[in-house]
Amino acid sequence: MAKKESQKDPQEIETTGHEWDGIEELNTPMPRWWLWMFYGCILWAIIYAILMPSIPFLNSYFKGTLGYSDRAAVLEDVEAMHADRAVYASKLSGANLEDIQADPELFRYAMAAGKSAFGDNCATCHGSGAQGFKGYPNLNDDIWIWGGTFEDIRETLTVGIRAAHDDSRFGLMQAYGTDELLTKDQISDAAHFVLSLSGRDDDAIASLRGSEIFRDNCASCHGDTGIGDKMQGAPNLTDEDWLYGDTLEDVYQSIYGGRQGVMPNWNERLSPETITALAVYVHALGGGQASAPAEPGTPNDP
Repeated sequence: MAKKESQKDPQEIETTGHEWDGIEELNTPMPRWWLWMFYGCILWAIIYAILMPSIPFLNSYFKGTLGYSDRAAVLEDVEAMHADRAVYASKLSGANLEDIQADPELFRYAMAAGKSAFGDNCATCHGSGAQGFKGYPNLNDDIWIWGGTFEDIRETLTVGIRAAHDDSRFGLMQAYGTDELLTKDQISDAAHFVLSLSGRDDDAIASLRGSEIFRDNCASCHGDTGIGDKMQGAPNLTDEDWLYGDTLEDVYQSIYGGRQGVMPNWNERLSPETITALAVYVHALGGGQASAPAEPGTPNDP
């Protein structure tokens, strides 16, 4: 038979004197280790308040006996970061792609700085992955309206396209319908012919009529065969890439209303070094073209 556990006489257990419906509140002290930890925390808080910035005043605060400041520490870190970056930024100034790629550390810095600048300034239109959208070019392919060499990209970033810069790249796509230069039927025929250049149209009769309209109105920029001209920003009409859409309606609207897309000139917002880094990043996305070889007698000639 199990023994009955001995119970302490209720008269010997100290209580607080409070009682609710016959239930008394025991006066059990906190464990000694817990009390020492509690007192230690209080002591630490007092010491910390004396050493570090702590007590707010009306127009200021107690700066602490150590004189430490989180704001000053952050400013020092930022200044140190700018000093480190300045070393690489100075190397980027006026550098060509070959020089940058020949220095692994400099190339790594240019790619990181370019990616950051792209995310802050370019991703809104071109997408975070530079995949582009309708009316905003895909920068991952090898299709470049104004040229895809490192020098071309840096120049485009600097002066913009149809922007406020005096040397901005400028190409005019006429609004043949809005300006009443062509009738709707003529525009439709021209659209059929443009689509036929890339093998997309099946209305041979309309394309035949449109070929003459194209020759008289479009060939001066896009060329007789429609391959385009980077000097004028006239796109190649014979490939599979279409900035504003590849349907008959898309092409019709492009001819009818014209296309006057604008890209800002970034020289007023970004430093030359940042523009160079951004050009390195865009060029490396997958569609950058090789620079033309230097002509004999130029400073880059060995």
